[in-house]
Amino acid sequence: MAYTKIHAITATVNKAVDYICNPAKTDEGILISSYGCSPETAAYDFKFALSKTSQSSPNKAYHLIQSFLPGEVSYKEAHQIGVELADKLLEGKYSYVVTTHIDKGHVHNHIIFCAADNINHEKYHDCKKTYYNIRNLSDTLCREHELSVITPGEKRGKTYKEWQAGKNGSAWKEQLKADIDEAIKNAETYEDCIELIRAKGYEIKGEDFGEKAHKFISFRPLDRERFIRGSAKSLGAEYTKERIKERIEEKALVKDKKRVPFPVRKKPIVKDYSRKNLIDTTEEKFTQSPSLKHWADIQNLKIAAASYSQAGSIAELEKQIAAKSTLAKTARESLVETERQLKDFGQVLKYAEQYKANHIYHVRYQKSKDKDAYLRRHETELILHDGAENMLKRFGINPKNIDVEKLRSDYNALYSKKQALQKTYKAAEKETADLNRKLDTLNQYLARTPRQQVVDKKIDKDTQSL
Repeated sequence: MAYTKIHAITATVNKAVDYICNPAKTDEGILISSYGCSPETAAYDFKFALSKTSQSSPNKAYHLIQSFLPGEVSYKEAHQIGVELADKLLEGKYSYVVTTHIDKGHVHNHIIFCAADNINHEKYHDCKKTYYNIRNLSDTLCREHELSVITPGEKRGKTYKEWQAGKNGSAWKEQLKADIDEAIKNAETYEDCIELIRAKGYEIKGEDFGEKAHKFISFRPLDRERFIRGSAKSLGAEYTKERIKERIEEKALVKDKKRVPFPVRKKPIVKDYSRKNLIDTTEEKFTQSPSLKHWADIQNLKIAAASYSQAGSIAELEKQIAAKSTLAKTARESLVETERQLKDFGQVLKYAEQYKANHIYHVRYQKSKDKDAYLRRHETELILHDGAENMLKRFGINPKNIDVEKLRSDYNALYSKKQALQKTYKAAEKETADLNRKLDTLNQYLARTPRQQVVDKKIDKDTQSL
């Protein structure tokens, strides 16, 4: 695990950035990354962002340090973790510089980020809650990297330019149909299918059935303005809500014959029994007291029965776990891609506003008779203008044609999508953990070994085929 600490910078941002970017400490500048600024002009970029906020806090930036145990991680991987921490913590809103120092006995990251964000122009609130969030994010990233390291060339989210170009074509309809097909493949019920499609980042309306329901189901990726109907004319006959439901039911009939589920109690005798853990009756106090062991056996029976009755059967419980795991995985994949798009959008929006605010100085500079004198008076504004123009061109965007308000609207739509996906992902993760705990309880109570579980599955499969 890594250790973290953070402090505010109220002055000399340029000196702090110069210190962390020292070539002797960063492998001659190789282990330096930035977002929403360049290390050379970070002080100017931060100053521009701070000028747009009305909050009176004296903090200009924050300096976050992330230290690793000696020999725990390579320089390159430590730097990758530092960038991931900055992205997770700052959500593409704040400009930052990340460096990795290799001159000490332990590898450590320095993250300096602007106190004001580039989107809403609000200041970062440093308190115990935000610090605990930093620690949790750092710990989570460290655990992930102990298991697997992100490999170069891994699929990334769309850039702003690719996203914008995709809106004007029809390829997204094919993607929508592919996402619906995948949801049908993984879903056990029509309701599960709708939930899976939403987890992929689509807004859905008209999915209900009944007299007052809409005739057509409609889908909208949150990066588009209009819905598209699930009708034979728009998407094809296989994508109406009636046909989607039929395809799921047909798949279920082909897959296996319906079994009569174990009756589910409407009101369990004790609601909390399924949430309890089994009592270990091998402890000495139970062997010495038959009455105590008898009580524990009854409690364990109640716990196992409650877990079983809520699921219907072990096979049904395993199906539910598979369905919820698929939902969580799908929502997480969509969430990761959306976060990457938000980071890209945030940077474009920041430079678009920076270009727009300072363009007048560039025009006046071009018209001035004494360019040197004008440059001395407005050096900061001209540096910011040229830097923003170069970055926008690097993204493939013509600065003169960019619509800042439209870009902000697109950003807000993506941010709403991210919040919806986070909610779906967390709920699915929680339900999966709860179902897994119930399955573990039943396996423990029935003393089912991993080998027995495999045999049970084979028997269950053979029984269904009869």
